[in-house]
Amino acid sequence: MLKNILLLSFCLIINSVYAQDSLRMSTTTSTENSGLLKVINPLFEKRYNVHLDIIAVGTGKALHLGENGDVDVVFVHAPAAELKFVQEGYGIDRKAVMHNDFVLIGPGSNPANIDINQPIANALQQISQAQVDFISRGDDSGTHKKELSLWQQAEITPAKPWYLEVGQGMGAVIKIADEKQAYTLTDRGTYLAFKDKIDLVILNEGDKALFNPYHIIAVNPAKHKHVKYDLAKKYIDFITGTEGQKLIGDYKKHGEQLFYPDAN
Repeated sequence: MLKNILLLSFCLIINSVYAQDSLRMSTTTSTENSGLLKVINPLFEKRYNVHLDIIAVGTGKALHLGENGDVDVVFVHAPAAELKFVQEGYGIDRKAVMHNDFVLIGPGSNPANIDINQPIANALQQISQAQVDFISRGDDSGTHKKELSLWQQAEITPAKPWYLEVGQGMGAVIKIADEKQAYTLTDRGTYLAFKDKIDLVILNEGDKALFNPYHIIAVNPAKHKHVKYDLAKKYIDFITGTEGQKLIGDYKKHGEQLFYPDAN
């Protein structure tokens, strides 16, 4: 009996020494789909003996999880919504992490006759005039917010039957667009991650309106006392530090760089 008690006590001591803490992070499906986090997060987890619990959703939902205190840190790409999140006191320590850009992709046959370097507003006008299928995420994500702002700039209110909102993440939307041979807006990183699995090609890029910055924000412990602010701060420091920024800059798919570090 004594032997069993001593063995149980020893096991409890060992487990407490090696028990992992956990950090909850909400982020965008585009960040997750790119594969970048699978490169960055294991190094952080090993260094701090932490398990990162990643919830990949649209930016709107990611920020909502932060507002509710359901996560400790958010990593998103919708500047206006991020600033509102911070101004309302839900987030602190907002830091620039990286950027890439959005691209318009579609079938190689290009039925709307879009030119690669024309203004994105003109490209969207041609899609509307031709009434060819366009797949929208329709999920309040950063990409969806950007897409809606681009339609507004083009002075177009997209509508059925050619405009389809599917309420899905970026990877799923690319697959749907590929099946339907339709147009869609995507961040370049996710497109490159899916490039060898689809027939769609980049048909428009380069407009300044397609710039896509990502920021990381700690959930404010003054709003939610239970959040792990100290651990969130360590992750922010890691991903915006020299090592994290190098990992971001070095990350490539098909020989192309997916993201460009911004912390410095």
